Amino acid sequence: MTPGNNGASTPEDDDPFGYLYADGQANGAQPPSGGYGYPNSVNRVRAVGTRQYGQQPQASQTVPYGQVPQQSAPGRPNAHYAAPETLPGGAPTAQQQVPGGGGGGRGGRGPNTKGLLIGAIAVVAAVVIGIGVAMLGGDKDKDDASDKTGPAPTQSEESKPSPSTSKAGAAKQDLPETDAKALRLSPGMTTASDFKGAKAAGGVYVTGFNQVGAKVTWTVDGIEKAGSYRLNVRYGVPGTDADATVVVNGKASTRPLDMSNFGNSPKGDWEHGWKETWVIVNLTKGTNTIELACNQGNKCDAVLDQFSLAPPKG
Repeated sequence: MTPGNNGASTPEDDDPFGYLYADGQANGAQPPSGGYGYPNSVNRVRAVGTRQYGQQPQASQTVPYGQVPQQSAPGRPNAHYAAPETLPGGAPTAQQQVPGGGGGGRGGRGPNTKGLLIGAIAVVAAVVIGIGVAMLGGDKDKDDASDKTGPAPTQSEESKPSPSTSKAGAAKQDLPETDAKALRLSPGMTTASDFKGAKAAGGVYVTGFNQVGAKVTWTVDGIEKAGSYRLNVRYGVPGTDADATVVVNGKASTRPLDMSNFGNSPKGDWEHGWKETWVIVNLTKGTNTIELACNQGNKCDAVLDQFSLAPPKG
């Protein structure tokens, strides 16, 4: 079969697409005029190779089927270019515009940056207003609190002692003290001032205590509260250790009063042998009798200077 109408007696022998080929056109093949038999159909058929994109072929130029026509130089307009819609049988096209505009194409509308900026400014303004309201509310609470608490006390008011403290200070007792020469001495004891160092008036001290049965008695008046007290005794030794028995209200202590040679004074040196010692005694309210005795088993080679009472430490 050859393209076009080769004179066959039946239509089936004709090539209906012969007009699309060059040899068919040479034999006089024509495109159908009735739209392939369909009523009101659009005739948009054309020979192969006649429709060009980007370049209009010259009238005398025949483009073989499947061959790409030559293009003009890039960037230069093609004088022979014509839109496909202007060619015979070309399909008309309509450019549709998307509502709202698209992104970066020509004629499109970009992102709404103005709206975003206005929204950001509104958010910042709301935050600033909220912080301002919170700060004003905090200051108001502070003012209310200061109004309720009242003025702070002055320094004089703070330093003013409470009534209970004043009463306690007034109730503090001055505990008695005495020189040894004011004590009641047992027979065989006396006072002397042969060597220096005694704190009693005139440097007088009690001697003769270095014999069994010797004792001194101190009558203490005005004890306001019964309890434990500290009995302080100042004494002198000739570089040797000594001790004695404490008797309170007729009851002897099981623990002797320690009158050791603290500091290791030279033996026989009375002037540098003055020491101090203490013991805890239990007294009753009112008057108490305190005795310091040299009983059997005590070492009593010592002289006596002063006695005093004090609260027990810690």
